[in-house]
Amino acid sequence: MRVLVVEDHEVLTRTIGIGLRREGMAVDLAFDGDEALERLAVNRYEVVVLDRDLPGTHGDQVCRRIVDHHPTSRVLMLTASGTLQDRVEGLGLGADDYLPKPFEFPELVARVRALARRPTTLVPPVLRSGDLTVDSSLRVAVRGGRRLDLSPKEFGVLECLLAAGSRPVPAEELLEKVWDEAANPFTTAVKTTVKRLRAKLGDPPIVLTVREGGYRIGGPS
Repeated sequence: MRVLVVEDHEVLTRTIGIGLRREGMAVDLAFDGDEALERLAVNRYEVVVLDRDLPGTHGDQVCRRIVDHHPTSRVLMLTASGTLQDRVEGLGLGADDYLPKPFEFPELVARVRALARRPTTLVPPVLRSGDLTVDSSLRVAVRGGRRLDLSPKEFGVLECLLAAGSRPVPAEELLEKVWDEAANPFTTAVKTTVKRLRAKLGDPPIVLTVREGGYRIGGPS
């Protein structure tokens, strides 16, 4: 899951980013509305955590732009304005959820994950292929009755491959969805992670390489 955090309070922004990365998410940061729009123009995000009172382009306008131009991105409006009227206005702008400050971090994580499971992604909370099951909400992967000890990146790659069904997923797409803006586009991180994931999944092989197409879950390529 890739998340964009937009907040002008730098310490809070970086703290949220660190926390979400520890939860296995790929996180980009923006500190004003203009920077948020720049990132949205080049990256796809499942969830945008958006402060309402932003310098540059106001958070309300950023929210409208997301609704109009990025319909698969979910918006969690995060702001100190927590009155009923403020919440109604925020949701009226097209935000999918509203969390007033101060907040408890576990609640933020739960809301981000819940938004990522909303129907526009067409991805069920539990993904299956043969004897492999991945529960996205519990962050648990099981194969043949054996729970797999996966790193956040390994889990993210497996989740993306299962969500794609039989469609091959290019390495570039995995890099975009599972890693974040700090990732080197020329890195071997995807190849290395897939290799480790295959070893943990065991036999028979289930993560297949598609020539010039990336990786997929399923039968013979």
